[in-house]
Amino acid sequence: MGDTKQRILAEAVRLFAQEGYEAVTVEDIAQAVGIKAPSLYKHYKSKRDIFDHILQKMEQNDANNAEECSVPAGTIDTMPEAYEQSSLEDLLAFCKVQFQYWTEDEFASSFRKMLTIEQYRSEEMNALYHQYLGSGPLDYVADLLGSKEAALALYGPMYLLYSVYDVADNKEAVFDLLDRHIQQYQTQKKGENHE
Repeated sequence: MGDTKQRILAEAVRLFAQEGYEAVTVEDIAQAVGIKAPSLYKHYKSKRDIFDHILQKMEQNDANNAEECSVPAGTIDTMPEAYEQSSLEDLLAFCKVQFQYWTEDEFASSFRKMLTIEQYRSEEMNALYHQYLGSGPLDYVADLLGSKEAALALYGPMYLLYSVYDVADNKEAVFDLLDRHIQQYQTQKKGENHE
């Protein structure tokens, strides 16, 4: 049963990324999973319920990645000590993990693509796009680094590389660019700390 629930979420987010949230029906999702719509309703109450579970999964996965990299999973208001204790190395490791997750994990990549498309069709999707990919990560990094400018210098190129990755024939070259950017950023920050 748990496997079917996860397949429903995976197929739903894949379809949302391809067709857009509004265009996809519960019947489309059920067909993609290989079940009838009444069977799908045994797992989720509605398309909105499916979407809410997709959001929960994304939040949990982001929190797991943060924990794995020893960076705070919450806001600076709720976890001020964790923000003080985070190191630049932990943040940079998290940046790499998140970039790989948002590009190579099929679920997260589909979610990112769906938000990219849907941000222009819905205020809610626009807010979610910024929470996950725009101002949300920028503000998070700014809180960790203590400066919006430092956050923009780190996150701005990463944000651009998501789009570059999607059309790149050589995905490894994009990861090489990311690695060089992060190494350069780290070297620059170490130089600033020694001045």
